[in-house]
Amino acid sequence: MTNRPPAAVRRPDSSSGPPRLAAAARHAGLAVTLFPAGALAVCSTLTGHREAARRRWLRAGPLPLGAPAPGVARLVFHGALTILLGVLALLPAGVLALAIARGLLYGFVDQAPHDQSWGGPSLAGAWLAHFAVALPCAALALVILTGLTRLNRHTTAPLRGERRPAWALPAAAVSCALGLFFVIAFVHQLP
Repeated sequence: MTNRPPAAVRRPDSSSGPPRLAAAARHAGLAVTLFPAGALAVCSTLTGHREAARRRWLRAGPLPLGAPAPGVARLVFHGALTILLGVLALLPAGVLALAIARGLLYGFVDQAPHDQSWGGPSLAGAWLAHFAVALPCAALALVILTGLTRLNRHTTAPLRGERRPAWALPAAAVSCALGLFFVIAFVHQLP
């Protein structure tokens, strides 16, 4: 018998599998703040506060020993990319807000007669039908917001002295292009 301390309990890797609701909500909150964080990072960089831009606004922790500090051009690039991802995050955040307002809170938001509503003519049926439609929409919005937060973390890896995955910048460009096409298509379908 040995006198070794018990082995540490290994926590499951949070990056594998679907995120828990609290983690998804935290990622959604971070995704919504990407736009102002990127704008403040660009402003801080251009006013000479590069370390504040890197650590506070772009959420990059301390650099490893001996790693060179990123230059102004790199910080402005990452700030602009964070702004683009933040603008893109506003789309699923709007879907999430709409799903909550028109799904979970349907009975409080829509006071009209429910004869022509989904699930009508009763309020309970309409509420249940709207909730059933809003639930997968909210789940998808949370997954997209979590993905955007993680994508931003991967794109800003060089600011932490880490290696950026090769797929991160192309994925960010494709995501922003798809968001732009979505907005254009949405605007064209309006009366």
